[in-house]
Amino acid sequence: MARKNKILPLFENVEILDAGAEGKAVARVDNMVVFVPFVVPGDIVDIKAVAKKRHYYEGKVVKFHHYAEKRVEPFCEHFGICGGCKWQNMAYADQLIYKQKQVEDHFSRIGKFDFPKVKEIIASEKTRYYRNKLEYTFSSKRWLTDEQRIENIEQGALNAAGFHYPGFFDKVVDIKACHLQPEPSNGIRLAIKAYALKHELTFHDARQWTGFLRNLIVRTSSTGELMAILVVGYRDQPLIDDLLSVIEKKFPAITSLMYVVNEKKNDTISDLEIELFKGNPFIMEEMEGLKFKIGPISFYQTNSEQAHKLYSVAREFAGLTGNEVVYDLYTGTGTIANFIARNAQKVVGIEYVPQAIEDAKENSLLNKIENTDFFAGDMVKVLTPEFIETHGAPDVIITDPPRAGMHPKVVDQIILTGAPKVVYVSCNPATQARDIAQMNDAYQVTAIQPVDMFPHTHHVENVVLLEKRPVRLSVLNPVAEVAE
Repeated sequence: MARKNKILPLFENVEILDAGAEGKAVARVDNMVVFVPFVVPGDIVDIKAVAKKRHYYEGKVVKFHHYAEKRVEPFCEHFGICGGCKWQNMAYADQLIYKQKQVEDHFSRIGKFDFPKVKEIIASEKTRYYRNKLEYTFSSKRWLTDEQRIENIEQGALNAAGFHYPGFFDKVVDIKACHLQPEPSNGIRLAIKAYALKHELTFHDARQWTGFLRNLIVRTSSTGELMAILVVGYRDQPLIDDLLSVIEKKFPAITSLMYVVNEKKNDTISDLEIELFKGNPFIMEEMEGLKFKIGPISFYQTNSEQAHKLYSVAREFAGLTGNEVVYDLYTGTGTIANFIARNAQKVVGIEYVPQAIEDAKENSLLNKIENTDFFAGDMVKVLTPEFIETHGAPDVIITDPPRAGMHPKVVDQIILTGAPKVVYVSCNPATQARDIAQMNDAYQVTAIQPVDMFPHTHHVENVVLLEKRPVRLSVLNPVAEVAE
């Protein structure tokens, strides 16, 4: 016998209480948490539950009874459908309050360690057009609203160029204008789409793995340089050349025009040949007079202006006098390492990706920096007592891991180095709190500075200074040092 679908409840006249994880807001009904997107604290709404989990519901708003004072008019016509910028219906000043609260909540609930008052979050002067990198997806399966599904839409009209609809790997929201990256980002995307429709090119089908057009990556820099990378599903060289020739002529501001043939069943291009069509195979970024060469797969913080503020906080927390040996873990292309090098005796950068390390070395050469050393490899295997003996014990460790945080073994290795200071830069305060909790016996948190890199989203960068706890002699074993 087939199982009957359980009818999920409708919750009426519910007040939205808080802004929660993944950009969703939080309500509470009958001691159950309800997560709801596209609302702000203070809204009073009717919520239709769409999924029931063990300890919470997922819901969507079906009726508004009262609009919160924090609410503002969204500036993007795709708000509520596109998965990005979920907080653009909330005043920016309130967004900052909830981001700072997010850091405090994670440290209290996950970390459960003592910490000082969190410094006031550093706001972004730009709240639109602040990104220097966007990746668009071409798809033959445009996301349709309920009303659009009722209509008979021809297959050609289902082609889309934009962003994935939340929770769907094969559905794409067709974007007319994105407010995250300055022009000609939108113009390039729309021009490629117009060419494709005119010449009846096929768009990617993520279920069948067919179609010519797959992705477009646009990178800009504060120096005014512009990179565009077109990703196609198979090689048709005359077609590739003709399409890119059109884009080259229409957008002379492009200083690096590249393409990739990706026949795989994933969108990763780091393992593929990226071919140059026009210009340089890189763009240049600049920060405090330092130049950074950014290649097609190089990591660089996607908000250039806020990146400077973020790295300045990390440098300030490190308290460098020019005599310190600094280890920069998860160094990437060496941006932080090169940024602080003139304030340190030596900087040792470690990164898993070999190509990133080559970029880091090149950036040091480019800036005539001679006191950096970079090493590629698994952090657990590289950061050994032998490595430290060879390169010197660190006076300061700066660590900037990915969202997943650090492996527990890496945390243990940091503790074993005995570094007097650890500066932990994170794009995920939850995993940051988890890692710091593991360090709590050896290090105490002495400063916390959130930085807003991504206005209108729930994401927040956070910099924490940890200082080695004072030690005392054990009564039972006077030789042993024990952390207080």
